[in-house]
Amino acid sequence: MTRILFVKTSSLGDVVHNCPAVSDVARHVPGARIDWVVEEPFEAIAALHGAVRRVIPVAIRRWRGAPLSPAVWRELAAFRHALRDERYDRVIDSQGLVKSALVSAFAAGEKHGFDRASAREPLAARFYARRHAVTRALHAVERNRRLAAAALGYSPNGACDYGLRVEGAAPIEVREPFALLLTMTSRAEKLWPEERWIELGRGLALRGLQCVLPWGSDAERARCARIAAGIGGALVPRRMALDELARLLRRARGVAGLDTGLAHLAAALGVPAVAIFCGSDPALTGLYGSKRARNVGAEGRPPAAAEVLAALEALG
Repeated sequence: MTRILFVKTSSLGDVVHNCPAVSDVARHVPGARIDWVVEEPFEAIAALHGAVRRVIPVAIRRWRGAPLSPAVWRELAAFRHALRDERYDRVIDSQGLVKSALVSAFAAGEKHGFDRASAREPLAARFYARRHAVTRALHAVERNRRLAAAALGYSPNGACDYGLRVEGAAPIEVREPFALLLTMTSRAEKLWPEERWIELGRGLALRGLQCVLPWGSDAERARCARIAAGIGGALVPRRMALDELARLLRRARGVAGLDTGLAHLAAALGVPAVAIFCGSDPALTGLYGSKRARNVGAEGRPPAAAEVLAALEALG
């Protein structure tokens, strides 16, 4: 039995992009036991993958805020103990950062990662026993798939399968059919003008869809409230946990979102989804692997609302 540990800690989009590599391993390595180290806010996504046996949460982001706290040191010791509980045949760091390489170093097993030219942070390559060349010109999903294949000695062929299984009712009451508008993003240059969101929402409302605008921070909630007021009849729900959002996404008639992790999650779940690009390159990090997903716009060329609406209608 082959024991494999993936280290892909964050962010949400990166975690989603690692799922097809996990599916590949499950398909090409019969009986593989697959564990996954991930930042605690994204633990729910790794746990949705049917081939993942154990999710090991790490809290690097939170620990950095209180490095001298005794509680942090106790948590760190418990985390190291959890990693050392098992000897792995392969430890695959598909993040390619120094922090993920250090996490990999805690685990018992042969370390695999990108070589210096392939890693996002070249210094990370010094921590691996086996280094693999994977061109950075590929989409993130394919980079992860090729790294895992190189580490385990198989060809990364076959369809892109995210392997996520989401069940259960929607976590909130919402009038169906509905569309989700994902207006939030971690970077200001990725934002789409509010007036275009309103125009898109009005177009969806005319087609009988209620618009639902989830949020994660007070600033995002305020933006959603302004957009919802402009649309009329739109819903700004309570704040939801990631597993709740996954259930809500699964029931949506369609999703329009910025280059953000939730848009990638929608595509991974097979929901009709359109990603709106304003400040990043869809060739490297766009929605990928789903026939029901489209990318519109580009870095420095935000799309018109009519373009997004047409893309959603084309997906059915």
